[in-house]
Amino acid sequence: PLFSKYFIFNLHKYQIEYKVFREEWRYIILLDENTKTGPFTMDLIEPHVALTHDRIDFDVSNISLEKDYTKELGMRVDITYKPYSIELETIVDNIKNKRFQILRPIDKYVQARIDKMENRGLTQLGQAMHVIPNPPPKYQVVLVPLPESTELYKTLVQQMKSYINTQAKVLSINEIKNPLLEEAYLAMKQLIAKQCTGQNPNERELFHGTKGDAIDGILNDGFDDRYWGTKSGRGKWGHGAYFADNPSVSHRYTEANLSDHTRVIYYNKVVLGKEAILHELNSELMSAPQGYHSIHGQFEGHPNDDEYIVYRYGQALPYLRIIYKA
Repeated sequence: PLFSKYFIFNLHKYQIEYKVFREEWRYIILLDENTKTGPFTMDLIEPHVALTHDRIDFDVSNISLEKDYTKELGMRVDITYKPYSIELETIVDNIKNKRFQILRPIDKYVQARIDKMENRGLTQLGQAMHVIPNPPPKYQVVLVPLPESTELYKTLVQQMKSYINTQAKVLSINEIKNPLLEEAYLAMKQLIAKQCTGQNPNERELFHGTKGDAIDGILNDGFDDRYWGTKSGRGKWGHGAYFADNPSVSHRYTEANLSDHTRVIYYNKVVLGKEAILHELNSELMSAPQGYHSIHGQFEGHPNDDEYIVYRYGQALPYLRIIYKA
């Protein structure tokens, strides 16, 4: 492309050492291979691919400039909105102070880049965030594959095999980006946090098994209290959304697809707030007891069968969709 030739010409002009590697959908430019601070790489991506190439590794890699506006810094991907809330000024400050924030799941490729950043004297800030850009306006939700080499993927696969059965085969795990559900969840999380000691909302990551129409329903509309128990009847602790920290419990709520025999479990962020621990079943419940935000149902003699029930819309957010066979 003309832009690539123009770019290479300017590298010559400024006496910057480089090597070019051509791939089907991009050019990889290796810069300053033999300098003390190098090497660096740059991707020049074909225009039709660039539209989907919107994941970023680090906040400090999210700086952009537009042609003819080289004095005005911008962001390649907007990460100023919640839950990320990372401003341009923060990124610039991190660059000045040799810090960086990880913005995607850590797989072997991201880890290699982290090692390179740390070798250059930069310090990682906090835990890795999973930044997924909002879908285009005409779409409500987008699914992004979770890399198989990430620790989270490996952990979930191991849990599925350990608790469901050794033959359980995870076919895919996708991250879910649904901005409307995220807004509702964050608002509920803040409300519950205000009512908890130390403003700790007691957020957990829990499994939820489902089947049929509810698979797409949860993906698009979250855990909608209008449909709880409409097909399976009221649960052990009444009219609520049920979650578990043991995937085998959630597996019992799934059903194999007749055409391909796959099942679906969602991995969710759930705000439990103050938990009411109950041992006696009560299918008539419509809410958590007064002064509590959720129920932690326990079965004597079966410590691995605990269930967590929430009764308000927005109290849980589908975070990952796991498709598997068992």
